[in-house]
Amino acid sequence: MTRGKFLFWTLAVLIVAPVAYFLFVFNWSYADGERAGWVQKFSSKGWLCKTWEGEMAMVSLPGSTPEKFYFTVWDEKVAEEVSKSIGKRVSLHYEQKVGIPTSCFGETRYYVKGVQAVKEIPVLPGVVMPTGDPTAPAAPAHNTAPAAPVQK
Repeated sequence: MTRGKFLFWTLAVLIVAPVAYFLFVFNWSYADGERAGWVQKFSSKGWLCKTWEGEMAMVSLPGSTPEKFYFTVWDEKVAEEVSKSIGKRVSLHYEQKVGIPTSCFGETRYYVKGVQAVKEIPVLPGVVMPTGDPTAPAAPAHNTAPAAPVQK
């Protein structure tokens, strides 16, 4: 093999390999799913590469300590929807990316692809608490008072 061909193939591999790697990690997701909770923080961050970074509080039972879910948003339309939903209960659809080599593409491995408002919170089996819209009809009240004795 001549020196020119060797140099050509070496440069070709050095250019094609990183491009192929980045195409793979950006288009493949390790996992995807949904998480529900209340978005607490959401801001655009970064020196050179600006990304939207957020924090959502997830509460499994009333009175329990909330678990925090940290996420990144790339899409401006999704970022606008998340921004409008701060303080409301939402469900975030996310993809988990593994192998992205730098934090320039986001501080987390969880990339939100969509957001949906959640209308009710299940408190106990069969009991729900409405959220968000104060004009929405309330959940049926459960009577927990003891029944009055029947007199004959």
